[in-house]
Amino acid sequence: MTEDAPVASTSASAAAADADVEMVEGAAGAAAENPNDSSELPFADDGPEDPTPPRITFAQYLSTPMVTLLIGSGGSETILTAHQGLLLQSPYFAEACAEFADDGSPRQIELPVEDLDAMGCFLEYLYTGDYFPKKVPGQRTLEKDPSIPDVDMTGDQLLKHAKVYTLAEKFGLTNLKNLAASKIHCVNSTAKGEIAYARYVYEHTSKGDTSIRVPVANFWATRSHTLRSEAEEEFRSLCLEFPQFGYDVLTRVLDEKLKRERNEKMHPGAPGSARKRARHSSSVAA
Repeated sequence: MTEDAPVASTSASAAAADADVEMVEGAAGAAAENPNDSSELPFADDGPEDPTPPRITFAQYLSTPMVTLLIGSGGSETILTAHQGLLLQSPYFAEACAEFADDGSPRQIELPVEDLDAMGCFLEYLYTGDYFPKKVPGQRTLEKDPSIPDVDMTGDQLLKHAKVYTLAEKFGLTNLKNLAASKIHCVNSTAKGEIAYARYVYEHTSKGDTSIRVPVANFWATRSHTLRSEAEEEFRSLCLEFPQFGYDVLTRVLDEKLKRERNEKMHPGAPGSARKRARHSSSVAA
């Protein structure tokens, strides 16, 4: 018995080897029939993991071709330049740059209707990740600068960020759009400044905008009793110029009234909740 054991062992090994060959050949045949099916390959795992894309260094951005941006029209154009690699972060510019030929011809994009200051903020954001003035960390204020008054009497500061907002929406940069919207709520303004801002918002944003159009209507609905007295004529003109503005404000006033009535029915005798402002506003009229 002990002398026959090696023979049996050898036969078993040969059989196992033959089985392995058949398995490999069978798998190879299946792979040949289905070259894209990795599950049929021997020792196949769950498939290759998606590799993390390599980080693009700032130097690589700066090594890309320069693009000329022609801002304005009618003989008053301003020329700005930017690296193509940074502009490609915007779907709008990515599409425009795709039209360039690599034959040494000029790389130029005309932007006849864009605001120059807003374009400057846009490019500053591409290069630095922010634009002036920056938000003070942990506070609802913007960094101070002697050239910027503490109270926005005319609405210029509100309009600055609103124009960056609409530009970011056009160029497809959601993070810049959100940043501009957050800075709008850091501006301390007057009623007339708010009127100028509201007019721009209702002229340049869509009806379904919830980031800055809805807060404008909410702001006026909760403060109209004060702000209207400071800018009665301007408020009336705005309602006539943009009926949607007047409708939105009235709707929110009525909704708030209905909410208070329901609250009083559910909790009779309970004091009404104080209205909260969407943004600080100065009672000083321009």
